[in-house]
Parts: sequence; structure tokens; C-alpha cells
Amino acid sequence: MTKLEQIEKSITELSPEELKAFAAWFEALQSDMWDRRIEADAKSGRLDKFADQALADHRAGRTRPL
Repeated sequence: MTKLEQIEKSITELSPEELKAFAAWFEALQSDMWDRRIEADAKSGRLDKFADQALADHRAGRTRPL
């Protein structure tokens, strides 16, 4: 049995309360991983072209208030 299969089996055996706690923990983990990825991308300059395009669109009047 692979590690992933063991994890899947363990998850299916959780009580409803444990499953709820696991789901909350996993959501927080994914959110934290996403935040770290966005931060790394921003620091590396990978997002600069998107920011530049958004500013150019705004200056050209191609935006609207939210």
C-alpha cells in the first residue's frame, strides 16, 4: 500500500468530528502554501507583467470601480 493509499484509508476512518478538524487543518495548509507561493512569485518578479498590464489598462480607462 502506498503512502497516499494509507492516508486515504485513514481519512475514511475518521469520525465526523475528526474529519471536520482535518478538513479545517488541510484548508489552512493549502491557504498557507498558496500565500507562500504568491509571495515568492511577487519577490521574484513573476507577477510584474500582470501588474504592469493592469496599470496600463487602468490608465487607458479600461477598468471600472468595483
